[in-house]
Amino acid sequence: MDYNPPGSAALWSGQSPPPEKSSHILIREYPHRAIAIVSATHALILRHSNTTSEAIANGSLTSVSSARPHAPNTDSSSSKCMVEFSSITEHLLAEYRPLTPRPIYGTLGLISVGRDIFLCVINQASRVATVRPGETVEQIESVQFFCLNSADYDDVVAVDPYDLDSDATSVYGQPLGRRDPSVEHPCLELQKLLGNGTFYYSTDFDVTNRMQDRPADAVAFDIDNFDESFLWNSYMIRPLVEFRSRLQQQDRDALDASRILTSAIRGFCKSWTLPQNIAPLKATNTGLPSYLTIISRLSCRRAGTRFNSRGIDDDGNVANFVETETTYWSPAGIVFSYAQVRGSVPVFWEQAAGLLPNQQKITITRSADGTQPAFNKHFGELEQAYGAVHIVNLLSTSKPGEFELTNLYRLGVRNCPLSRLGEKGSEDHALLRETEYDFHAETSGPRGYVAANEIRRYIENSADGFAYYLAVAADDERPSNGHSLPPKQRRYVVVLQQEGVFRTNCLDCLDRTNLVQTIISQMAIESFLEHRGERAVPDFWSRHANLWADNGDALSKIYAGTGALKSSFTRTGKMSLAGAIADVRKSATRLYYNNFADKARQNTIDTLLGRLMGQAPVILFDPISDYVSHELQKRSHEFSKNDTIRILVGTFNLNGRTDGISEDLSPWLCPPELGSAQPEIIAIGFQEIVELNPQQIMNSDPSRKQLWEKAIKRTLDEHYNRPRDEKYVLLRSGQLVGAALCIFVKESSLRLIKNVEGSVKKTGLSGMAGNKGAVAIRMDYANTPICFVTAHLAAGFTNYDERNKDYATIDRGLRFQRNRGIGDHDSVIWFGDFNYRIGLGLETAKDLIRRRHLEKLYENDQLNLQMVAGLAFHYYSEKPITFMPTYKFDVGTDEYDSSEKARIPAWTDRILRKGSNLRQLSYNSAPLRFSDHRPVYATFDCIVSIVDEKLRDRIGREIYERRKAEVGGHTADLLADESDDEDLIGYDAIEPGLPPASSDRQKWWLENGRMARSSVSPPKPDSPAFQTILNPKRPSNPYAPTEEPDWVNVPRSESRLSSFSSMSTSPYEHVNHSMLLSASASSSAPRKLPPPFDASALPAKVGRLHIGEDSRNQQTDGPPPPPPPRRQTTMTSSVPVSTVATSSPIPIRKPVNRALPAPPVRSNSVVSQPVHKQKAPPPVAKKPAHLAAPGSPVSISSMSTLSDKTLMTQTTAGRQNPQLPSKQGAVATSSGTTPSKQLSANGLSKNENGVPPPKPPRRSETDKAVNISGRSTAAGAIGLVGLVDHERQPPQLPNRKPVALASKPTPPPPTARKSQIAVDLLGDEKGMEMGGWEALKPT
Repeated sequence: MDYNPPGSAALWSGQSPPPEKSSHILIREYPHRAIAIVSATHALILRHSNTTSEAIANGSLTSVSSARPHAPNTDSSSSKCMVEFSSITEHLLAEYRPLTPRPIYGTLGLISVGRDIFLCVINQASRVATVRPGETVEQIESVQFFCLNSADYDDVVAVDPYDLDSDATSVYGQPLGRRDPSVEHPCLELQKLLGNGTFYYSTDFDVTNRMQDRPADAVAFDIDNFDESFLWNSYMIRPLVEFRSRLQQQDRDALDASRILTSAIRGFCKSWTLPQNIAPLKATNTGLPSYLTIISRLSCRRAGTRFNSRGIDDDGNVANFVETETTYWSPAGIVFSYAQVRGSVPVFWEQAAGLLPNQQKITITRSADGTQPAFNKHFGELEQAYGAVHIVNLLSTSKPGEFELTNLYRLGVRNCPLSRLGEKGSEDHALLRETEYDFHAETSGPRGYVAANEIRRYIENSADGFAYYLAVAADDERPSNGHSLPPKQRRYVVVLQQEGVFRTNCLDCLDRTNLVQTIISQMAIESFLEHRGERAVPDFWSRHANLWADNGDALSKIYAGTGALKSSFTRTGKMSLAGAIADVRKSATRLYYNNFADKARQNTIDTLLGRLMGQAPVILFDPISDYVSHELQKRSHEFSKNDTIRILVGTFNLNGRTDGISEDLSPWLCPPELGSAQPEIIAIGFQEIVELNPQQIMNSDPSRKQLWEKAIKRTLDEHYNRPRDEKYVLLRSGQLVGAALCIFVKESSLRLIKNVEGSVKKTGLSGMAGNKGAVAIRMDYANTPICFVTAHLAAGFTNYDERNKDYATIDRGLRFQRNRGIGDHDSVIWFGDFNYRIGLGLETAKDLIRRRHLEKLYENDQLNLQMVAGLAFHYYSEKPITFMPTYKFDVGTDEYDSSEKARIPAWTDRILRKGSNLRQLSYNSAPLRFSDHRPVYATFDCIVSIVDEKLRDRIGREIYERRKAEVGGHTADLLADESDDEDLIGYDAIEPGLPPASSDRQKWWLENGRMARSSVSPPKPDSPAFQTILNPKRPSNPYAPTEEPDWVNVPRSESRLSSFSSMSTSPYEHVNHSMLLSASASSSAPRKLPPPFDASALPAKVGRLHIGEDSRNQQTDGPPPPPPPRRQTTMTSSVPVSTVATSSPIPIRKPVNRALPAPPVRSNSVVSQPVHKQKAPPPVAKKPAHLAAPGSPVSISSMSTLSDKTLMTQTTAGRQNPQLPSKQGAVATSSGTTPSKQLSANGLSKNENGVPPPKPPRRSETDKAVNISGRSTAAGAIGLVGLVDHERQPPQLPNRKPVALASKPTPPPPTARKSQIAVDLLGDEKGMEMGGWEALKPT
């Protein structure tokens, strides 16, 4: 952007970007749908491409399943898109038209929704900030999604919502905005999210990085340096960025200069233009204003809404993490910047939404030891990015939940390596410091929020040490005339850099945090001005406060749904009654959003970021990249390895008792089967951890769970106390009333574990109560997802159906983040009190137990029977049971239930597994007697995959560069004749010695894989009454020796023999004219029918699509199947469309004994001959409907009414002739009947009931042109055999016309005539595509 002089409108906010920052979007519909984004000099062209797997799935491709290797770690449902970047030429965009009348201002990327791929572009934006001249920021106001592979969502009339004078919105009151207003756009929610005013972009500089982390000069930025932590469209833009990285440097620079690719952040951005009279730094001889700007960048790493995203994850990302930068530019050539961050308390905690404000319960989900690795990772990344970190913790010490978080926070800081004191033992030299400031307690006095300024004295030392970023214009940039250069042309030199950052947090990191960050920002500016001997006027501080208040409101709306509380104080410095009332209203609005709207908002955010389970990525088509993926799969052993870990799983129904907490749990937690091995993961599930009374079933009391966690930890520490043993840490625990799940892992395993999540599912009281249900915890151990589920299912001896339903409810309804389900894991272990019983009587069961006849018991086990029947736990396995039933015992004894209820012993406590990488080693119960159940345990070996991602990327890059050098870097050419065979480009032979894959259009034997083309034109006929066609008798193999000529002459439609040449005008119907002519000229002597069609006689066809065989010798007495609907063809006809294209079945008339005249003979449909009078008509075998030719312009008399008995065979001279399949529409007539006798009074023949049949539709005039698939063939002419356009789907060949034979069951006829048979050889026996020089050889 060129520098604009004073008064230029380009420097002011609120206007659209200038034309040089815009592009246009065009579309081409034919032959393939393509969308082009066009700048002044270049175009980015995209179009969708079906993958081979999709073609195989929909039946369009059946013969190349082994020709394409599948990429590893690539979803089979991934959508492919072809992309080309090219300079604009004369013919490049000749076939394109504008898709929208307005320009677009950037491309956010590509996203797939279902089977559709959408391109997201910015169609409305406005300038909101000018950081300094040449660096502007635009706010996204509206986006639009265009489908690459379908026109279903295109606008009929592109209505401009911003053009109030446009009459395109209504014509006579009818909206023209959509074809079908009832169709909702699949990207509607994404469109709302991206257009809600919280997203910003810049085409001038890298808006994802603060000023200190980008070049000091305002020059073009490098897309490769984007900070993906703040790049919200990284998932959508990544395919295009990867495509850019593969371009040559010249094309890469041109793509960057076109400003097509856009980087979008989410948060807040706004500038205040400061005139000279209030600017703190005066600039002489310029008259230019200064700019005060705030840019807040919300991280997308752990993005989400208030109660859906809390705390930290295993990668060290925290919820609501925001980097806020305050910048000031002066025309004197000075640039100031100061950054600070906010983020959720970096421990593992959750909080459920509730209807009572400030009553939402805080739940700690991981122990301090288990949290420390993620805690250290978080602050390690902060220290690397910003330097030293000073924590400002504003949580309350009087609220139990916040106090618990503070204690864990303090413990994490104490154990963090960054908090170690410096060499002199001073806290000022530590890289991590913490200040605990109870905001509510400090501001509860008469001074109110003004007292918050007291925080200055706690942080002023760090503020002085952190400094700020400062850059000044170079002294050598002043011309000799003494006037300053335009700011755009200045060269800046960095004088000072910020060396630390304040990390501020409260519970939500919204209201209290924003107020304190305003104070810290003011402190930094005051320090900057003081060092230059300047002071700011009150008007300057008023604008600074308003910017921060707007910032707080914007961030609060994103996270909580409303503006920030306390914003009135931030703006004015005092709290008013109106401000207090506004805060109450905002609090109530937050309750609504958090309870009813946030779940849908969270789902939309996850879709935008590509984090939903099963969401298919968009892959840019690049044969070289596919080759790289295949090679990486073959070389996976170089960067990945498999490791085996040991897992111990235990389940115990405690019956609500606590007297076992102090007992020795080692027989259960440290079983002898483990020996000296130490499991990497220990998963323990409890049921009835509390008594299930009416008061408990609606809420969970964590105190009992915490007691058992300590008991488990104590037992493990006591048992594994050898010098080489490792300590265990509590990774995560969860509870649903009486069901609880605790996961302990070895300390050394923490570095390999990430994405730990928990979830619960209630099944009691129809899902309202938690007395029954499941608790699940999932994790990624290295690159293997593992899920643990503990469940307590419905009780009752006969309630196995309820238990099956509970299982189904949990399996389908339990969901983790990003829509992950239980089945979306490589390894799943279910364990708990499933309550399935043994279907035997009490005495019988006890007798079998005494005799240890476990096989008989297991045969009657309900769970075993339900699994065998496929009614529960599909695809799960259980190791053979070798222990006694675990329920129900008299407490403290080994005797089964002796109470009045006398419950039948059963294996209610079970452990099941699913996953090919799991191998169960043991399965047993432990002798702990303080409950009426016995605890059960199992040990597993689990094979996990560990991938070295850095090594994998390096090997992939090496393979890519080598392959690119081998093939020359050429990919599919979008400008050439496009093909549906993109998936075959760039592939070698699948086996040594074989040629590369071929297709219908690309054949390896034709000029090195070129497309099949024919340039042969037929010779001129000898007479104008004839036309020249390919000889049907010529062998299909053009190289076979033959005496047949290549061409033969046939009569034109104007000649006397036109009845034969006009039988079909379809270019795909191959007419054997010579045999027809000989048949018409012969005497009445009968002709022998040709033998049945033999498919083996045809030459082999390479690359043809498979067409199913048809049973042609079967006969049926029933009515034929209804004809398929006809496809519309581009034919000119006088027959109404409704008559020709009907697909309703033709009514069948029941025969009677009356003899009626037959329909008249039509020369264009049948040739009738007399038959013997004594023979009854045999039934007709109809051709299957799927082999009919719906698109071929066959004889229109085929729609005339048929009798249910039509002759297919004829007996001549006492011998039955071979049968021919019936041609739809054939009409049988009687011998010895003249046309005049066949006509009734109204000119129509009558059927056997005496009712005239429907009038057959008239055939279109033969002098009209017929256009099939874009080829014009004169009516009555025959299309050239073999010249088939493979770019279009050819219609199927029409069926063979049957022999038209009939008998008249009337009294003795006139003189008997010698029988004669008319043979129709127009059709072939199978509808198949004819291509190249192939033609059917007549038999």
